[in-house]
Amino acid sequence: MVRALLEHGVRPDLVLGTSVGALNGVVVAQDPTVGAVDRLRAMWRSVAEERDVYADGPFKQARRALATGTHLHDSAPLRRRLQEEFGDTTFADLAVPFQCCAASIERATEHWFSAGPVVPAVMASAAVPGLLPPEKVGAEHYLDGGIVNSIPVGRAADLGATRIFVLQVGRVNRPLTVPRRPWEVARVSFEIARRHRFHREMNELPTHVEAHVLPSGTGTERDDNPLSYRDHARVQQRMDEAYAESAAYLEGLR
Repeated sequence: MVRALLEHGVRPDLVLGTSVGALNGVVVAQDPTVGAVDRLRAMWRSVAEERDVYADGPFKQARRALATGTHLHDSAPLRRRLQEEFGDTTFADLAVPFQCCAASIERATEHWFSAGPVVPAVMASAAVPGLLPPEKVGAEHYLDGGIVNSIPVGRAADLGATRIFVLQVGRVNRPLTVPRRPWEVARVSFEIARRHRFHREMNELPTHVEAHVLPSGTGTERDDNPLSYRDHARVQQRMDEAYAESAAYLEGLR
């Protein structure tokens, strides 16, 4: 999707990201060229091949869950990855203004990071509940921003955007099915909440704001699993599908 936008002459004036979108978004904000796409491909290929993120086996996960009571995986591998990619980069160092969202535990609200080092902010935005521990930044603890604002079109409009391109990988247009297992209840509940907010914000956009939801290709519920990134071939296939469909969509706007 990013490649399709750039090839069609769309260069962002502002990038917003939540959860994995924060990680992808900061790369684009740092280098808003096709080079960012190549970097993202290489980064996700490396993560898939080395399997160091979410790498713990069932027994280690069980031990950690019993010991902490809150999460299955260590956040250190993801932090190490981000540190290798961004080092001491701050929001002010980025070529394009960037913000990412996380859910504040103490204040029970969404929080937008827009200043300071990018690594702690992205860690906070991507702290998936149950999988990773809450991320402490300053005096507060944060969880994945998808809990409070998964697709922040309203935030973009509030910041002055008049033309918004939504790059979402959750396929909000795919019908939900009735859950049959306990963990599916949690996933479907989250999907209902995030889709409700997204559609409400889309309907409430001012008339002068133009919003486009880029197609993300076909997919299955399995693709929404946090561990789906390990299937490198499938990740690349999804990226290619999203590029082709987004390019066709953008051609239609000309």
